[in-house]
Amino acid sequence: MFPTSCRLAGLAVCLSFCLSPLTPASAQTPREKDTPAQEPEPAPDSGLSAEDLKDIEEALGKDAAAAAEAGTPPATTTPPASSSGVTISPTNVDFHGLNLAFILDVAAAGFTSKEPLQTGGHDPTTNGFNLQQLELSINTAVDPYFRFDGNIVFSQFGVEIEEAYATTSNLPGNLQVRAGQFLTRFGRINPTHPHSWEFVDQPFAIGRVFGGEGNRGLGVEGSWLTPLPWYVEVLGSVTDASGESTARSFLGADLGGVTSPFDFQFTGLVKQFFPLSDDLSLMWGLSAADGPNPTGYRNRTDVFGTDVYLKYRPLKGNSFTTVALQAELLYRRRQVPQDVLSDLNGYAQLSWRFDQRWAVAGRYELGTPARGQNGAIADDPLDPEWTDNRQRLSANVTFWPTEFSRLRLQGATDIASWRERPDYSVFLALEVVMGAHGAHSF
Repeated sequence: MFPTSCRLAGLAVCLSFCLSPLTPASAQTPREKDTPAQEPEPAPDSGLSAEDLKDIEEALGKDAAAAAEAGTPPATTTPPASSSGVTISPTNVDFHGLNLAFILDVAAAGFTSKEPLQTGGHDPTTNGFNLQQLELSINTAVDPYFRFDGNIVFSQFGVEIEEAYATTSNLPGNLQVRAGQFLTRFGRINPTHPHSWEFVDQPFAIGRVFGGEGNRGLGVEGSWLTPLPWYVEVLGSVTDASGESTARSFLGADLGGVTSPFDFQFTGLVKQFFPLSDDLSLMWGLSAADGPNPTGYRNRTDVFGTDVYLKYRPLKGNSFTTVALQAELLYRRRQVPQDVLSDLNGYAQLSWRFDQRWAVAGRYELGTPARGQNGAIADDPLDPEWTDNRQRLSANVTFWPTEFSRLRLQGATDIASWRERPDYSVFLALEVVMGAHGAHSF
């Protein structure tokens, strides 16, 4: 026989579950302001007769009376929320203000090459069906001083913490600090996630320079929004310089540990925003990263980048038209024994959303081989096969059934000059978002 308090709690949970209506889906997911409100769904039939309900109420009354005689206070079905905003009951833990979302990206792919030159960790890489990722996005205000953000990625091969960091929310002087594991804000593509990309795959410039997962690491970052008449943000971060798929041009897979401050990666960024008109705006950034590489004692790698984002969106007439030009160029310089290698990698893409549900986009990418101080093509320990230029042309069309799903058909021609013939690929990708759907940054 279970203790009286357990029986009471169990009956209370049963009654609460059977009689409470389901929460409508519209109350669980933020919507656009102009989305009409949905009528609440009727409460489902509990399946209990009036006699059953009466029996349950009588049992609750008997247990409450027995508990009173024993000097034990009766249990309540809905305990009050604590001062921290967390409600705990026998059936659930409800964190008020916690935003959760699952983002699923899958794609069917076809390649003409047996060894595609995809460099992104979430790129389709094999013929047939590919699970690019299932991302769990978590964010909430912790207290008046900190905000928490996390991104946990599930794949066919395991689970990884992509990002998990706390950000200050109440510092004076337009200052902000975040600490934890995060994607460094180098350029425009690197700090973003696949669901905000205009293409199914990552530009090969990011994979070649930083790694398949983009540049990220454990560390701390500080930013300052200057008081200038136009938007200018200055940012700097210190992070780990190791990680085969996150710090490829730095220590990479070398896990020698930290023995001095010079063993970290240092990243800096200046970003400016210019509202050219009511319909046209420009974002321009300058980035730099410095860190050790494993080719020799105190050998360093420097990466310099610039990025532009030009966006046209007419405000009159409730038009859905959006035209965006985005480009990045990365210059990499690496010290190696008895030489200094340098190369250029970049991309430019143009997207046109001509309807609420339809958009098209095109992208051009270029990467050069590593050259030594004498200007000649050199042996590259990171990419020994990269002995000539590589170019890739991609085009796609995107359809959004709703704001929570999209379909994308993409084709590409990959011209790696060290190969005998171009490689061709085609992707059909599906993305669905379940839960809180935050707005993308400009």
